[in-house]
Amino acid sequence: MPNFFSLIWVVPLAPLVGCILCTILSFRGDKKDAHLPAILSLLVSAASALIVLFLWNPESSDAGYMISEGYRYLQIGSVNLKLSLRVDTLCLTLLSVVTTISAMIAIYSKGYMHGDPGYARYFAVFCGFVFSMTMLVLSHNLLMMYAFWEGVGTCSYLLIGYWFRKPSAARAATKAFLVNRIADTAFLFGIMLLAYAIGHTDVGVGQNWFSRLDFQNIFDAAPVLAEKHAGLLSLIALLLMIGAIGKSAQFPFHVWLPDAMEGPTPVSALIHAATMVTAGVYLMARLAPLTQHTPSVLITVAWLGGITSLIAAVMALFQDDLKRVLAYSTVSQLGYLFMALGAGAVKDLMTVAVVAAMFHLVTHAFFKALLFLSAGNVMHAMGDVIDMREFSGLKKVLPKTNILFGIGAAALAGVPLLAGFFSKESVLAVLLDASSDTMVGSHFFALLGIGFLTALLTAIYTSKAYFKTFHGPEKIPAAAGHHAHEASNVMLAPMAFLAVGALVAGALLGPTGKISEYISKTPLLHHHEHAEPMWLLVVSSIIALAGIFAGYNISHKEAPASGLLKTLADFGRNRLYIDWLYNVAIVQPMLSVANFLEWIDTNIIGAITDALAGLPKLLGLAGQRIQTGRVPSYSLLTAIGIAAVAIWIVTRASW
Repeated sequence: MPNFFSLIWVVPLAPLVGCILCTILSFRGDKKDAHLPAILSLLVSAASALIVLFLWNPESSDAGYMISEGYRYLQIGSVNLKLSLRVDTLCLTLLSVVTTISAMIAIYSKGYMHGDPGYARYFAVFCGFVFSMTMLVLSHNLLMMYAFWEGVGTCSYLLIGYWFRKPSAARAATKAFLVNRIADTAFLFGIMLLAYAIGHTDVGVGQNWFSRLDFQNIFDAAPVLAEKHAGLLSLIALLLMIGAIGKSAQFPFHVWLPDAMEGPTPVSALIHAATMVTAGVYLMARLAPLTQHTPSVLITVAWLGGITSLIAAVMALFQDDLKRVLAYSTVSQLGYLFMALGAGAVKDLMTVAVVAAMFHLVTHAFFKALLFLSAGNVMHAMGDVIDMREFSGLKKVLPKTNILFGIGAAALAGVPLLAGFFSKESVLAVLLDASSDTMVGSHFFALLGIGFLTALLTAIYTSKAYFKTFHGPEKIPAAAGHHAHEASNVMLAPMAFLAVGALVAGALLGPTGKISEYISKTPLLHHHEHAEPMWLLVVSSIIALAGIFAGYNISHKEAPASGLLKTLADFGRNRLYIDWLYNVAIVQPMLSVANFLEWIDTNIIGAITDALAGLPKLLGLAGQRIQTGRVPSYSLLTAIGIAAVAIWIVTRASW
């Protein structure tokens, strides 16, 4: 392998170094220079990832992948725990997206976070987030991946709750952390059960638990487990997929992601576009050789993705907060990815399913990051107001942001020839292929219908948000004062880069077949010819244009005051009352149990503890009558004691 292979270690280590330097600067109270080590380290990481992406040849290895040995941090007997990196075309695809988008968001953050009291702390956690995500992607072992999976969760908690003195931000961070811990518990149980199961195959004999969980060992053991322990393998796959849908905010774990908007806007772009929420999709793609043996689990995941994509699109349609519209859009688009991955339940479609999901993940990263950063410009100019009812007609106030947001919105809506059009169509195409299967085709035919409906709703709410914000009569909230102006060049430059990706990434990767050919070189994912019918492209175009037309027409209309539309709007605005149901059915009962246990702790356990603690005090009070401080009294007691001992000795001797 060429010398540049060592660059793969630079990808995660560069942001780690940036994290350490920014942490040191935070201790010094730095408010102006912390962006330098952060941006530099992330640019180095992105450049290294892209060099490896373009120059690494998977055919140079017979296995189609390579393991770069790293730091060995424990070796006891047969137990050998070490940090090693797995390099193949699947991980390099996501790695290049994560590092590139993160670097652009870091550059934007220099302008957005300027003057913030926690400036250095922000960049320290930002770099820590990217380090954890890159190590997650490069992990050669499932347990190692889980460790950095939790690292991503911890950093997300710190970033969402960055303004921790703000109660809503603290609550949002706690909510995200707890919801993900529930899903991650199932994930951990699945990992332990998988290690146990592999130990009962020829692959795992003689290996320790950590080694059994190397991805290649998992893939080698999967056919044996499917043949001899199909039920156990399905349970394992289900537990692992719960971890995936939790991290990627799929129903019923979707409730944490919209509240994550309480963090700084660049954090929202980072979480939604490049890092945390893509981890669940990557986990499913990475474990495709395992899950392809559990079609029932994949169908379940596909349905969860379909339900999530539809309900999130409905919620986005009726939101007034611009960032929440984009947040629910992310949840909905992630549902698309899970529908695509679920199509792997049909024999011979797993590779096509993974390619479609990864393709849409790549394009979504560009235009969703662009949209969030554009929303940050709006919020920055409007005095932190983000309610679309408070402003409109901003195209003259924010002319460049207007163009950039428009590009991102058009890509998300699926305007023909833009990135989102090609990648979204690839998801619909794989669902169409799966719908022809004689065994499970009916599931995917219904999901295809959900995909078309969601595409229409996506175009409506996206265009509605764009036209409501930038067109119509000019209206600026009082909080903006007389200083509403366009963002600085340091904020606009990375957005322009993302806009280029939103414009051309789809055409460069999709119709040319480059992404399909590249990802198909991943071990156990074989290239599969896949033709997308022309009528699907036509229907997708019509849906996108019809949705934009509908969104334009409703963008400046008043909300319905009564009737069915008002009822539907109330349902969407209140998140279909799912959060309310969780609060009534789960949160409040748990609080009641907690209050009851607190009463027991205070009035019973605490009372008993206090009583026991009072015994030494009683003994001490009794001793006060003996400890008089008078020498004659002590002499008398000593004499009595000696006499008592003497009598005891004499009496014992007489026995």
